[in-house]
Amino acid sequence: MAKKRGDIMDSARPAEGSGADQPEWLRKRLEWFMDLRFGLFLHWGPYSQWDCCESWPLVPADTWARPDNLKCWTERGKDLKRFSRDYWKLNRTFNPVQFNPDAWADIAQAAGMRYITFTTKHHDGFSMFDTAATDYRITHPDCPFHSNPRANVVREVFDAFRRKGMAISCYFSKSDWNSPYYWSPDSPPVDRNPNYDTQKNPERWAKFIAFVHRQIEELMTGYGPIDVLWLDGGQVRPPLQDIRMAELAAMARSHQPGLMVADRTVGGPYENIITPEQTIPDAPLGVPWESCLTLGNSWKFVPNDAYKSPREVVHMLAETAAKGGNLLLGIGPDPQGIIPPEAEKRFREIGKWLRTNGEAIYGTRPVPPYQSGPVRFTQKGPHTYAIVLPSGTDDVPARVVIAGLRPRPGTAVELLKTSSSVAWRAEGDGFAVDIPRSAAAGEHACVLRFQRTEDKKA
Repeated sequence: MAKKRGDIMDSARPAEGSGADQPEWLRKRLEWFMDLRFGLFLHWGPYSQWDCCESWPLVPADTWARPDNLKCWTERGKDLKRFSRDYWKLNRTFNPVQFNPDAWADIAQAAGMRYITFTTKHHDGFSMFDTAATDYRITHPDCPFHSNPRANVVREVFDAFRRKGMAISCYFSKSDWNSPYYWSPDSPPVDRNPNYDTQKNPERWAKFIAFVHRQIEELMTGYGPIDVLWLDGGQVRPPLQDIRMAELAAMARSHQPGLMVADRTVGGPYENIITPEQTIPDAPLGVPWESCLTLGNSWKFVPNDAYKSPREVVHMLAETAAKGGNLLLGIGPDPQGIIPPEAEKRFREIGKWLRTNGEAIYGTRPVPPYQSGPVRFTQKGPHTYAIVLPSGTDDVPARVVIAGLRPRPGTAVELLKTSSSVAWRAEGDGFAVDIPRSAAAGEHACVLRFQRTEDKKA
């Protein structure tokens, strides 16, 4: 993932792989995935030991990733050669002895999350699993954590989250800046692309293709059931960086029937899920999507990061659900393997809201007009939900006017939290409702449940 907003390769455009030409099994799988609505995105690796962002400072052209106030950059005299040399040695000091994936899964479950996306390998090429394709891995003797019983981190994480009944999304970077078949040692790198002409050096590029396919086959065969193969590094695409996606996907699905693929930012038949980064689309997209947003300002661990409030996250959940998307919320464990306590506190408060209001989020679908002022709409079965979002730190207003939808005459409008009826009356093309103070005080959002005029009886 890229931290810089201006450098987002994603856009909220439909992916060809998300259309009606999909096979029926894939459409059903994607419907199931979109029911989940809320996931955890974990960026973790040796880079957690420094205050830089993940991987990106290694790229000469990406000067945004090496700001002047970056301690690990200034301590090395703002010398990229020296910086890169020390970065590539971070595996030799990475020893997260407090790593406890069951604790991570407990926190995610308490937050109301339904799936995990974990970085098996970021762009720097450090593999968080026991790959035979490279020595640059967490289970190699160069890494002090290699002898720990939990050294095969990916397996430990996936197993822990599966035990909680959560779906597994396997993040893997197609680019690999540590591989001599991507960044050749024969010349210095320039940008995030290979530092040689892949058309003029097809043998070297073929070795990289084989390397990528080998690592993905390891992940698809040695780490239990995988639901999503989440491929980052969108510049790796035809014609100059063709890694033979049709063959790769077929191989992966031969081991993981039902596998969904997010070949992000590429389009085509293997971008089954599109992934807007650090943004929520302005309107429903009509295809499977998840907004990838950070809880703080960074994808990885940064000391004293500024985290969003639980209320902000609840409002983002309402926004994504109303537009038919999932929210994939990112956080980075610290170098010891601990999710920061301030982040955990927020997760647990978000989960508290979801325990009484999750019916309006999980398994829902969008319903026009999607929103009305501070209200977001979702629907499921016979029910429509109006999620009222108070402004700032205010309480939910005592009187709310909702335009564009109206309950069926003679039916009740209920507060979802208590299942108690509230008074409502037709107003304009919608309705007005009075919300008791006892139900609104301190709530991050208040949910009303009703059957609208277009709904049929259950």
